[in-house]
Amino acid sequence: MKVSIIGGGGRVGSDAAFALQITGIVRTIALVDANADMAAGEALDLRHGAALVGGQTFVAGDYGAVEGSDCVVITAGLRRKPDESRLDLINRNVGLFKGILDELKNVKLPSSATILVVSNPVDILTYMAIKSGMLPESQVIGLGTVLDTSRFRSLIADHLKVNALDVKATILGEHGDSMVPIWSAATIGGVSIHSAPGFDQATGDAIFAATKTSGAEVIRQKGGAGRAVGMSIAEVVNAMALDDGRILPVSALQSGVLGVSDIAYSMPTVVGRKGAVKIWTPAVSDLEAEGLRKSAQSLKDTWAQVQA
Repeated sequence: MKVSIIGGGGRVGSDAAFALQITGIVRTIALVDANADMAAGEALDLRHGAALVGGQTFVAGDYGAVEGSDCVVITAGLRRKPDESRLDLINRNVGLFKGILDELKNVKLPSSATILVVSNPVDILTYMAIKSGMLPESQVIGLGTVLDTSRFRSLIADHLKVNALDVKATILGEHGDSMVPIWSAATIGGVSIHSAPGFDQATGDAIFAATKTSGAEVIRQKGGAGRAVGMSIAEVVNAMALDDGRILPVSALQSGVLGVSDIAYSMPTVVGRKGAVKIWTPAVSDLEAEGLRKSAQSLKDTWAQVQA
């Protein structure tokens, strides 16, 4: 499988490439970046370790290097300027993203190719890529709340002092302020989290609040997130490469689950070689269902502003 990373010279793109190298499933990785030297340097650095972890091929170049890719990962994005509003940043990233899509329209890709959007606002940009008609709707997905869910599970594990692999808890909806934690289905080792010693709803609310600010905290301490998001990208790409029925909270076009349509956001989704294979309807509480509908409306409101 060949994967191309647009923005591959940046922190997120290069960490994703490294995560894909370590997991060893993808065979060819192409890095494309506005900073061509940075992309070339990252490809060279990764190539130097190829003999230790499986011998993948790493290349760097312009959009010509993307040709023949089975999956195109888009990580390129702009950072917020001082005193810039959220909507202004969104519109600047929308402009950049449109340029990337225009470039990709000139690239020859297999009919089964997928696009994985990582750039923020991920749900808005995923919807934009879907609406572009470049690929069938199901073959365009966004990272969605995969990273939020990983952070959430890790923070729960830290608080309860259990192995993070035993924590099954999911965040759905928008990757943003209106995301919804699905406490009703959360388990530790197969047992409801509400049975866990030391857990009550106030504790859960505090953990979720910390999850929502985790990205900002990483940026404050080290200047930008990369490692966990890189691993999250690899999780989704490898699920597509292996086509093994993984269910992940990726952002995909919604067509009626819980009454939500015509927007992209995260629901439990079977991820396979052709992207979003099937979206499951989660059994959620009435409060969670209402939160998810509000999350969808929030995204629709933002989309309307972007379109204006």
